[in-house]
Amino acid sequence: MSAIPQERRLVTAVPGPKSQELQSRRTASVAGGVGSVLPVFAAKADGGIVEDVDGNRFIDFGSGIAVTTVGASAEAVVRRASAQLADFTHTCFMVTPYEGYVAVAEALAELTPGDHAKKSALFNSGAEAVENAVKIARSYTKRQAVVVFDHGYHGRTNLTMALTSKNMPYKHGFGPFAPEVYRVPVAYGYRWPTGPDNCGPEAAEQAIDHIAKQIGAENVAAIIIEPVLGEGGFIEPAKGFLPAIAQYAKDNGIVFVADEIQSGFCRTGQWFACEDEGIVPDLITTAKGIAGGLPLSAVTGRAEIMDAAHGGGLGGTYGGNPVACAGALGAIETMKELDLNARAKRIEAVMKPRLAAMQEKFEAIGDVRGRGAMLAVELVKDRTTKEPDPQATAKVAKACHEAGLLVLTTGTYSNVVRFLPPLVIGEDLLNDGLDVLEEAFAAL
Repeated sequence: MSAIPQERRLVTAVPGPKSQELQSRRTASVAGGVGSVLPVFAAKADGGIVEDVDGNRFIDFGSGIAVTTVGASAEAVVRRASAQLADFTHTCFMVTPYEGYVAVAEALAELTPGDHAKKSALFNSGAEAVENAVKIARSYTKRQAVVVFDHGYHGRTNLTMALTSKNMPYKHGFGPFAPEVYRVPVAYGYRWPTGPDNCGPEAAEQAIDHIAKQIGAENVAAIIIEPVLGEGGFIEPAKGFLPAIAQYAKDNGIVFVADEIQSGFCRTGQWFACEDEGIVPDLITTAKGIAGGLPLSAVTGRAEIMDAAHGGGLGGTYGGNPVACAGALGAIETMKELDLNARAKRIEAVMKPRLAAMQEKFEAIGDVRGRGAMLAVELVKDRTTKEPDPQATAKVAKACHEAGLLVLTTGTYSNVVRFLPPLVIGEDLLNDGLDVLEEAFAAL
């Protein structure tokens, strides 16, 4: 039973007067570099609805960027986190440990791909997880180079900005960046010169050739890739690409890291997106959907790799905070009880045919892609040239927002509308949101 009526409702213009008042206070006190998609201030959120301070209710197709997978106030998350809050908020696991951290590590060992012995280290954010995966891989291999991919996104710290491919807004003016980072092609089927059917093997061959010639496999500590590239535009690497890269890593003693921060925890209809082609990564980084909205991240992987770092070399004051760990156990409980993998597949079954029908109807939609509840449409000015259309993308998003549908844009060319609804969203809300989206395209 949801705490908020699960229906779209607009009672003021967007943003309403209370949000505008808060926006004035924000402008005076919050750094300008911190942006927001929609200048409405949330008061409540549950199920598939975000309610603002003016009483407007928005259908949530964003989940706080894939975070509130189980909903923004899931009962098990609230119950477990509240109980932990009453016991203690912090001791620092590096000072006096507690069971919740261990229980999360045990759950990750159970859920992540592969039946090998696994261990985990917990942190606060996705960027921290990726950065620590690099530290662990370098410690294990005694090598320095890190290979990443075109259109990849891995965070906003100095090292993870270097790993990220998109300049604006993530890197512009913030250099110099960490060295020994190398970027190679990815299998972006929609934009591959010889077409999607050839993309997987051709892109893998190109990427491996780049590594061999420009870096030398014997110098590479880690290859890091998102099994579905998030900020780059919800790009699913063409079939065969990921297995070829993973095999190359294995053959050359390179640590293969799956960055599942946006795609993990049931989002694509599997616990982790890399399972789609049977990939078993050496290390897997998780965050976002892991803890129902509380800040937590993890690196999980082969025990012998995870143990390579010296004692005291991994950690952080807040890493694996007890309240966040309790939230994670509640989120995982919810995912299992409600079979959210099946719910993600059902969301795809509802949304993808309707998005495909819109593609038939509206020339602006060049591509429809994604899996589970991680779906996207790419907008172009011309389907033949595939020239990106970021202006139309911004117009569609704005029209959706004004009509009470919260959508996010993404992509290296800022021309992708992405859909990340909470997996607990009702189908009536899904369809209502798709109606709003269709109206926004019709108004272009």
